[in-house]
Amino acid sequence: MDSDYGIARELSDLQKLRSQYKPELPPCLQGTTVRVEFGDATTAADPTGAHTISRAFPHTYGQPIAHFLRATAKVPDAQIISEHPALRVGVVFCGRQSPGGHNVIWGLLEALKVHNPKSILLGFLGGSQGLFAQKTLELSDEILATYKNQGGYDLLGRTQDQIKTTEQVNAALNACTTLKLDALVIIGGVTSNTDAAQLAETFAERNCPTKVVGIPVTLNGDLKNQFVETNVGFDTICKVNSQLISNVATDALSAEKYYYFIRLMGRKASHVALECTLQSHPNMVILTEEVADSKLTLFDITKQICDAVQARGEQDKHHGVILLPEGLIESFPEVYALLQEIHGLLRQGVSADNISAQLSPWASALFEFLPPFIRKQLLLHPESDDSAQLSQIETEKLLAHLVEAEMNKRLKEGTYKGKKFNAICHFFGYQARGSLPSKFDCDYAYVLGHIAYHIIAAGLNGYLATVTNLKNPVNKWRCGAAPITAMMTVKRYGRHGVSTSGKPALHPATVDLKGKTYELLRQNASKFLMDDVYRNPGPLQFEGPGADAKPVTLCVEDQDYMGRIKHLQEYLDKVRSIVKPGCSQDVLKAALCSMASVTEILSIISTPSPSGGNSL
Repeated sequence: MDSDYGIARELSDLQKLRSQYKPELPPCLQGTTVRVEFGDATTAADPTGAHTISRAFPHTYGQPIAHFLRATAKVPDAQIISEHPALRVGVVFCGRQSPGGHNVIWGLLEALKVHNPKSILLGFLGGSQGLFAQKTLELSDEILATYKNQGGYDLLGRTQDQIKTTEQVNAALNACTTLKLDALVIIGGVTSNTDAAQLAETFAERNCPTKVVGIPVTLNGDLKNQFVETNVGFDTICKVNSQLISNVATDALSAEKYYYFIRLMGRKASHVALECTLQSHPNMVILTEEVADSKLTLFDITKQICDAVQARGEQDKHHGVILLPEGLIESFPEVYALLQEIHGLLRQGVSADNISAQLSPWASALFEFLPPFIRKQLLLHPESDDSAQLSQIETEKLLAHLVEAEMNKRLKEGTYKGKKFNAICHFFGYQARGSLPSKFDCDYAYVLGHIAYHIIAAGLNGYLATVTNLKNPVNKWRCGAAPITAMMTVKRYGRHGVSTSGKPALHPATVDLKGKTYELLRQNASKFLMDDVYRNPGPLQFEGPGADAKPVTLCVEDQDYMGRIKHLQEYLDKVRSIVKPGCSQDVLKAALCSMASVTEILSIISTPSPSGGNSL
């Protein structure tokens, strides 16, 4: 009920202690005077989609990136935002809850009130549905008191509905107009921030003064691109899950007779599974990206696991821990095709009881091969984005079932001489979502809330708050904002020899199989498989050893894209200061020669190849 939102929580002693923690702000956001420096106009990361994106977002495509700098920064073109009128801002939770979300609101409210105590922050109750219905709660520091540094989204509630249809967009526009909002802040992941970009474009097109700002908050960690290094909640989710996995691994090592199959969050991407593997060192992890890249089937993966079980059995090890992401089931080509047929029939109104009889012969054969519990789960209606209800499909039980059947067969044939295979299955899908956020997520979310205010104060529309250089201490973080359209790509779909383009959108970033993090996994895969080097990071720490630990994937990858863009700008400015009319012929020739080489290389790299990728 709406009356339950915003009520004071009853806190444990630890929660009370956490509610008193005050996150640190980077130097560039401290005080009441912040400079904003605008960079060059942005473009699409994939040049092949630039034209499509610019046509779909004529008002918000090509906007410059923004850097927020301390007041004393000596940057000639940086502007000090001197006027801070009273603002009316709305904030809404979209998508699934992710630890740290409440701190975004805290940071935003604090920044609003510091710059003008008369500013108002309205929280929409019940997510996007509350936005459409204009159900709000005026937020204050008193209301936030028992939600600071706490998990969940229960301050305001949430929905996972999209702001997609014309009716929904119009309802959002009407709400912002009726409530006279200067800005709307959308807290969410890939889908929610795609919606934010569309709202920003529509508002600009219809001359609505409300600015739309996005915040990257998603437990899947898949809103990653050149501007966004990680998402609020990812660190907490991985730390909490890693402890659970490690506890299970210790149990496996103690009993020495069970294989644990553990399914983790991760729909289109395996970031959670990869990070948890690097933190807890299970025996195996099966990544969706590996399966898709090698076009492995369900039977290929079953054989891989069975071969691993047999190899360990030969060393008298009859236990183990195997991780897999919830999206794995859709990455098997034969299962994906089966799901497409099922979803097509469901959309046609065919009842679940009658679908089996209407499947194509090959699909029917696969469907009947699968155990009854999986058949029932595959028949569930798809979600709003047409994907299967992955949280309801027990892939871990399916793999355990297939592996057990194969190992029994090998035992009977005499090719496997170890002990009988025993499996225990878990799905860690909800256990970590409401956790107290880690120190990193508390700081990151709070800083993003402050940045959201400065984006609004600068009059920017259709931007995502960004922080880079995150692997370093907070006082080294770089704060900025980037147009959401600069993060968009256009998916292309091929069927029967015809290629069609989808709509511009933010798409989930998958694990880079050529990246440093995946290489680290591959270097340790054999040792993890055979040597039982289980590692327990322990419970979430807020002080002392481990409190300042950050995701392995964040620390291994060399990112700080915004910092490098700024560094490049400094080089270009230095060239301009040296090569001026009146400089020597030698200086001019050297500059021309160097610039010619650089532009030729960059032109080759950025030119799309016939296959759709880049030339190099």
